Amino acid sequence: MEIVSSSISSCSKEDQKIYQNWFNFVDSDGDGRITGNDATKLFSLSNLSRPELKQVWAIADTKRQGFLGFNEFVTAMQLISLAQEGRELSSDLLRSKANMEYLSPPSMEGLDALLSSQKTDGSSMKKIETNGTIQLQPLPPINLFSRKSRKKIQPSLTAVTSVTDGLKRLYNEKLKPLELTYRFNDFASPALTESDFDAKPMVMLLGQYSTGKTTFIKHLLKSNYPGAHIGPEPTTDRFIVVTSGPDERSIPGNTIAVHNDLPFTDLTKFGGAFLSKFECSQMPHSLLDHISFVDTPGVLSGEKQRTQRSYDFTGVISWFAAKCDMILLLFDPHKLDISDEFKRVISSLKGHEDKIRVVLNKADQVDTQQLMRVYGALMWSLGKVLNTPEVVRVYIGSFNDKPVNEEAVGLTGKDLFEKEQDDLLDDLIDIPKKACDRRINEFVKRARAAKIHSYIISHLKKEMPALMGKSKTQQKLIQNLDNVFEKVQKEFRLPAGDFPSVDHFREVLSHYSINDFEKLKPKMIQAVDDMLGHDIPELLKNFRNPYE
Repeated sequence: MEIVSSSISSCSKEDQKIYQNWFNFVDSDGDGRITGNDATKLFSLSNLSRPELKQVWAIADTKRQGFLGFNEFVTAMQLISLAQEGRELSSDLLRSKANMEYLSPPSMEGLDALLSSQKTDGSSMKKIETNGTIQLQPLPPINLFSRKSRKKIQPSLTAVTSVTDGLKRLYNEKLKPLELTYRFNDFASPALTESDFDAKPMVMLLGQYSTGKTTFIKHLLKSNYPGAHIGPEPTTDRFIVVTSGPDERSIPGNTIAVHNDLPFTDLTKFGGAFLSKFECSQMPHSLLDHISFVDTPGVLSGEKQRTQRSYDFTGVISWFAAKCDMILLLFDPHKLDISDEFKRVISSLKGHEDKIRVVLNKADQVDTQQLMRVYGALMWSLGKVLNTPEVVRVYIGSFNDKPVNEEAVGLTGKDLFEKEQDDLLDDLIDIPKKACDRRINEFVKRARAAKIHSYIISHLKKEMPALMGKSKTQQKLIQNLDNVFEKVQKEFRLPAGDFPSVDHFREVLSHYSINDFEKLKPKMIQAVDDMLGHDIPELLKNFRNPYE
């Protein structure tokens, strides 16, 4: 499975030095990022048309981050070279070795003169020799690529160079104060950290034991990963996060939970019993540079589900569901029943239905007629659990390294499986491209939830008496929480679907004294409204394709 082609690997060392020199020259503040304002000035030297340059940026900035790192910059330069040769631009061009074999750096009119004048000045670049190699380091930027002409977003956001950095700043300055004031993090989602914004997209796999979760990951990686065990019996007894690393190793859960560079520090709230069943599996792999996978223990069924786990299994699933970009529910033709524990697990995914994909794995173990019956039975079972009017997408196939059992499914079945597998892989390939958009979506969803939470808490606070009968009033308010939600909804004209679960809210609220909460602070609410109505749209506008 190929997520993106590596542009640098297709470059000669001489070309890499040229591109690095150009990149350092354009990177006016030396932060390793080229924003649209700087890029347009360099790209204009190529004499390509605006539509062509728009396509160059769209393909190079495939993750829609709003900037180009060095890898993306090399991609952009190669695309410009191909466009100057008269090729029609597409991302497929870079995957062909024939296209890249004799590709030279593009012709950039006047760039050599600019580089020469820069060296003469000595004001923008210095050479540092380390271990016998010369590395170019940027010094104070020259005026050609100055950021002064870039349109300002807002005084507090002038320093950001990406959409993600802008969201970090907005969260810390406008949303986090509201969350802390009304204790939103205790009721809904923990406070976001730096690593939550910077984390790679994650895909979580759920299903009963022996439905092929570990094999599915192994199939995508085309290799085993540390800690992987495959067998007909329940083999994966822990949560394993499979991600990229310099070498192959497994890191225990307690160690991961205190690692600030990884977005798992909040898992400590599930206790040592869970952390002993949690580990991180690292290995160098091109796919894992873009996506991390979460392998989970098999969901119990039958007599096994009566044995209580030593930690809050559904709580952990719900935590990962909020962090993940896609959730794959795996079934096989012989395990279509949805046990009580599986129902609880699927219920814990509420609010994340758009992330769910269903995979009917090992479908070549039955013939075509049986497969038709199995598919119908699976849809019937899912219809009882997933309370959505829309039909969930089910991918049918056999996701392992073995060839499809053509004797069972026939030639038509084999073609079907291949098309289904391609569709699922396309869905997975799109995850890194959509990661930035999903992060914005989740951020806006979180802001609205925090705002509604503050309205609920402040309404409850307003209903409390000043002196006598506080305990009775609190008890009455908690019992009639449905009515409180309805009043808040009508008073502030809020959509009912955005409100939290009444039962969960009631359970958490029972541990607090309503009198200790803050009254409504209109300035904080207004700050979040300004963020949603002005700051985020302006942020997206400033980091969109510069040629749009």
